[in-house]
Amino acid sequence: MKKTSQKILILSALFISSLSFAQKGKMEKKIIKSVDQHVDASIDLLKKAVNINSGTMNFDGVKKVGELFKAELDQLGFHTELTSGEAYGRAGHLIAKREGKKGPKFLLIGHLDTVFELDSPFQEYTMIDENIMKGPGVADMKGGDVIIILAMKALKEAGVLDDMSIEIVMTGDEEKSGEPIELSKRDLIEAAKRADIALGFENGDNNPKTIVVARRGSSDWQLKVTGVPAHSSQVFTKDIGVGAIYEASRILNEFYLQLSKEKDLTFNPGFIIGGTDLDVNDDLTGGTVFGKNNVVAQQAIVHGDIRATSPEQLEKAHGIMKQIVANNYPNTSAELIFNENGYPPLALTEGNTKLLKIYDTVSQDLGFGAVEAVNPRNAGAADISFTSGYVDMALDGLGLTGGGGDHTIEETGDLRTVATQAKITAVLMYRLISTSRF
Repeated sequence: MKKTSQKILILSALFISSLSFAQKGKMEKKIIKSVDQHVDASIDLLKKAVNINSGTMNFDGVKKVGELFKAELDQLGFHTELTSGEAYGRAGHLIAKREGKKGPKFLLIGHLDTVFELDSPFQEYTMIDENIMKGPGVADMKGGDVIIILAMKALKEAGVLDDMSIEIVMTGDEEKSGEPIELSKRDLIEAAKRADIALGFENGDNNPKTIVVARRGSSDWQLKVTGVPAHSSQVFTKDIGVGAIYEASRILNEFYLQLSKEKDLTFNPGFIIGGTDLDVNDDLTGGTVFGKNNVVAQQAIVHGDIRATSPEQLEKAHGIMKQIVANNYPNTSAELIFNENGYPPLALTEGNTKLLKIYDTVSQDLGFGAVEAVNPRNAGAADISFTSGYVDMALDGLGLTGGGGDHTIEETGDLRTVATQAKITAVLMYRLISTSRF
């Protein structure tokens, strides 16, 4: 890591020194007042964004949402760019930068795309009541993008934005990453290398009393099994063995027996197909198979994912799985393939824990109550994971609180948390530049 542990020690002292701030000092009152003045306009912006279809593969829609947010950030003095995603088969990203001379360098992370493509029945928002909006991407995560913009506006009106070094990256392919992933995430990783602190504006576990300090990574695996085809009357014989399906079953059962009790580790076989002849879709979402009940299966394929809280936990699980796969039943063979292009874990670090304490203090000082860490089991993979190992501190889940139903036509967002989250974000960043010694 290019920064030193001294910075973490300096910022840990901030937790103590921040207590000396008046609950709402003069500058913080300006920030809060600005948020309140602009929250209605921000909700209008959110409505516009939600009504633009930006399913990951709708490149025009993703770009339109990017243009909408770009115009807002241009007005705040950011140097903005909509990048091309042609090299990795996606729409591209929105990147906005400001250079200041005080405090740590911030990376703020959002995304422009949703899971709802043009063929989805879920295309526009409706209001459930005066506070709850139902709409595609309202919580995941156009609400978080709007919170970023509202917080930046409040900092500018308070007169402190010019002091800050901030890079905002709103990706266009968080829900369905482009390939190769090293190109898809290159802008985000390069921004992380320049930053000291990363803040992600996903909606966390939809609880404003929690924040994400660690996320499990997500990658996939493929199991290919081969057996000896023969009449079923010869199964279990010395020359024929058990066939591919029995061997695949053995392997999956051993995965469960040996790894299911590993804390916060999950591995899910989401797709399995087996028989005499297979024709599997290129994206491993399905396929066709021919087989007969009186023929020993020649082939089997399983496709699944694995989620771990740290690179060390993932490496350990990989090793155990490989050992299991290698211990074949007679006359069978198996190959386990791990996809190295998944999302890495956002590991729990001392810096993340210190930043949580500062965030919690800000939330309590502003009257919003205590905030604690999310259980990593409740925090899926997200773009902030690509900052792990590069920044000194990271938090995610600063976005709009949803009501559940993410990635479904029941997705909702609580509009009251637009102002709350923007206030905490802006005051947090102000305190960090006011007391740190970067």
